[in-house]
Amino acid sequence: MDFDRAYDAVRGIVSGVGKAVIGKVDLIRHVVAALVAGGHVLIEGPPGTGKTLLAMSIAKAIGGKFMRVQGNPDILPTDLTGYYVHSLDGSRRFVPAPVFANDLMFDELNRTPTRVQSALLQAMAENKVSVEGETHKLPTPFHVIATKVSSEEEVGVYPLTLTLRDRFWIKCYSPYSGPRDEIEIIRRADELFLVDASEVEQVITVKEYVELQNFISNGIYVDNRIVKYILDIVVSLRNHHLVKLGPSHRAPIDLYRISKVLALIDKRDYVIPDDVKEVAVQVFSHRIVLSEEAEAEGRKPEDIVREVLDKVEVPKE
Repeated sequence: MDFDRAYDAVRGIVSGVGKAVIGKVDLIRHVVAALVAGGHVLIEGPPGTGKTLLAMSIAKAIGGKFMRVQGNPDILPTDLTGYYVHSLDGSRRFVPAPVFANDLMFDELNRTPTRVQSALLQAMAENKVSVEGETHKLPTPFHVIATKVSSEEEVGVYPLTLTLRDRFWIKCYSPYSGPRDEIEIIRRADELFLVDASEVEQVITVKEYVELQNFISNGIYVDNRIVKYILDIVVSLRNHHLVKLGPSHRAPIDLYRISKVLALIDKRDYVIPDDVKEVAVQVFSHRIVLSEEAEAEGRKPEDIVREVLDKVEVPKE
């Protein structure tokens, strides 16, 4: 796949999803960038703000298989990974569950107990699941788009472990739409009262989508000054006096890859500092643990990341 085809493909996905998900330009841009980069996405926001429709639309645009899981305290790991049916003759047959998809929508992930979170962690980390001692490989590509219930708004939620949060390349927020967009949503009520992505056209095949992901590896240039800029941000976060636990080594890797896709969306074959700054908050904020002092001051992880971005020197041309 050459640059022009890669650009047409990624722009086609963005514009195709935008036909179903009204407004939310930045959310679509960032989610698509994270998925094309090869990652998983965590989305926060109130109910009914298009999160499921977004995931369905992306799957439709790439011709992938879409599955959805609803988080609840009674869910079992086998409800996610699959199970074996044992016959009287001693044979057994594997029944795959929703994780065997290209795009897995996991609604209200933090309503699920830790055993299910552990099963999802293996899928996200290794692209495979283990059931009764047997390992089953997941399809390629495999992405998780999970939603998270705000603990301040709801009761009965399980905290996501830092290890699991670290596997999400980016955490986005899906807010209520503005008045102008909501007028259009109401006008299209007869289409949107059910979650339906039928109007989204397939842009590329799954095979071409994998080729697009491979193109990101070698087709977009990242200067060493940009690499150092990413590292400077990470080190500053780890050394910040209000940060108890900083970003892992996965965080700069994910930011590096997502920045490449943002450059491609903007029809550039090279990354600039603005690509890094655009998603740094979304890449880092869910991965850091603040000190008790920061919590007492009412500081949030997003505040610390923005403060670091303001202080770290940006590479010049």
